[in-house]
Amino acid sequence: MTGRFPSYSSDRIQEGGQSTGSSPVVKRRPINFALVNRIALRELPALLRRWLPDGRRRGCEYVARNPRRADRHPGSFSINLRTGRWCDFASSDSGGDVISLAAFLVGITQYAAAASLADMFGIGMEGRHGR
Repeated sequence: MTGRFPSYSSDRIQEGGQSTGSSPVVKRRPINFALVNRIALRELPALLRRWLPDGRRRGCEYVARNPRRADRHPGSFSINLRTGRWCDFASSDSGGDVISLAAFLVGITQYAAAASLADMFGIGMEGRHGR
């Protein structure tokens, strides 16, 4: 799956001082999740062809094999092309938007998925779309 989704570069996370525990304080850049999701939803058909190339459109849904489990036939893993909601009806995996789908497919946090999508779409820290 790593070749289908841009990798999230850890150089975007800057480690600060120590918190009261033993883990470092991590400063994150602000991300406008609503804007990222809105743009990703507009680009969803192209994203799905890239992320799930063996899938196909069926009405207002995109049906593919779930790459996170041993799924032999498309059918139970479905993404709504209008809303971005997705579900694997053969498991308990589901989500409500494109960011959660990207995070699930790659196995990263939703923050990391949103940051990667923001980079892909040219959305800066101010939440402006740079394209």
